[in-house]
Amino acid sequence: MYLLRAIVRPEKSAVVMKALFDAGFPAVTKLAVFGRGKQRGIKVGNVTYDELPKDLLMITIPAKDKDFVIETIMESARTGEQGQFGDGKIFVTQVDESYTISSGRKEV
Repeated sequence: MYLLRAIVRPEKSAVVMKALFDAGFPAVTKLAVFGRGKQRGIKVGNVTYDELPKDLLMITIPAKDKDFVIETIMESARTGEQGQFGDGKIFVTQVDESYTISSGRKEV
């Protein structure tokens, strides 16, 4: 099992979540976050915004679906054909186990 953490533009968040839902992956945790990437923020006129709003989407998936879900996120989060700086990043972490709180059931 894997945990994918995708940092995406806020305006792309709903598009990504719909793409995941349509692909059969409805369970997603969404958080509003602020940060900056390699571009170190954005400069508009004389003002530099060094922390930009982003959405953090977290989803756990079976190992067999990892590449498909990553591609689904990338395709739906990308701006235009080539993409742009600030489109986001996906972090992949292996999950050893998880538990459902209501049932106490362990999932591997």
